[in-house]
Amino acid sequence: MSSEAAAASFIRSLEVLTAAVDRLLQWARTQAGVRLNAIFAVILICYVASPVHAAEIEPRAYVNTPVGMNFLLAGYSYSRGGLSTAASVPIKDARLDMHSTVLAYARSLDVWGKSGKIDLIVPYSQLSGSAKLAGQTHTRNISGLNDPRLRFSVNFYGAPALSMQEFANYHQDLIIGASLQVGVPVGQYDSNKLVNLGTNRWFVKPDIGISKAWGPFTLELSTGVTFFTENGDYFGGRTLDQDPLYTTQLHGEYNFGHGIWAALSSTWDYGGRTAVDGVKMNDLNNNWRVGGTLALPVNRNNSIKLYASSGVYTSFGTSYNLVGFVWQYRWGYGL
Repeated sequence: MSSEAAAASFIRSLEVLTAAVDRLLQWARTQAGVRLNAIFAVILICYVASPVHAAEIEPRAYVNTPVGMNFLLAGYSYSRGGLSTAASVPIKDARLDMHSTVLAYARSLDVWGKSGKIDLIVPYSQLSGSAKLAGQTHTRNISGLNDPRLRFSVNFYGAPALSMQEFANYHQDLIIGASLQVGVPVGQYDSNKLVNLGTNRWFVKPDIGISKAWGPFTLELSTGVTFFTENGDYFGGRTLDQDPLYTTQLHGEYNFGHGIWAALSSTWDYGGRTAVDGVKMNDLNNNWRVGGTLALPVNRNNSIKLYASSGVYTSFGTSYNLVGFVWQYRWGYGL
């Protein structure tokens, strides 16, 4: 498919998404009794499954949530774009379509008087497309499990552990928190193939974030670093090592009231240079993406989130356009 056709298809997807948002927004505003606090209208878990470790845009990662709340999330995303792999695998002109679903569970915690959260994310994807290797066009069509992820987070300042009743009087000012995420290498992987859904290696990502509210507007900044273990069964029977990958995210969020909020976001990845059998590759990441998110309540227990993102600058790694949605169901004592 030509770049013009791909762009036209992406624009059509955005138009459909925008029309759906308009209809849902009109519907939500007519609902009597929907007065959910925007702090927890949607507890956002925005993980986009991709063939390689790529930028993930996640606004509202550091918020306060009443203790003992449970969240079940199910989502779908569609992405289209190119894929770059390590320089030792000389594929060119990659064009991939990926349909991804995600199932996640999260629970808010009391961590020695501070609000915390633990979540588990299990993504599943279907990927198809083509790329050139040594001048020849090759196709790939696979489906399977991506590497699941487990994360623990805690807010050290500005977000005490509160019951549902106590939370009714809480107003955010400044929140400072941190998280630790682990990727478990059990996803689909074939060392004889260039493109896979799993990575065949562990990763650990510590992250720290700060969130400051001014009335309905909130500004959130977070930064983290991903450490990778060795992949001893890389393409061609070789060994892949990767330097740490540094990530910074900035989000501007606005609360419209009645549980409706929106965010404009950007994320920057830097580092992550690889080595194959000890030989350093010319694949330093310096990538920038932007995106938008809209969250809408349906009723006291259900809400949805619509999102889209696109690459602005990519020196190496994935460059793709993406649209998707997440449905959330929440339950817990006092709700």
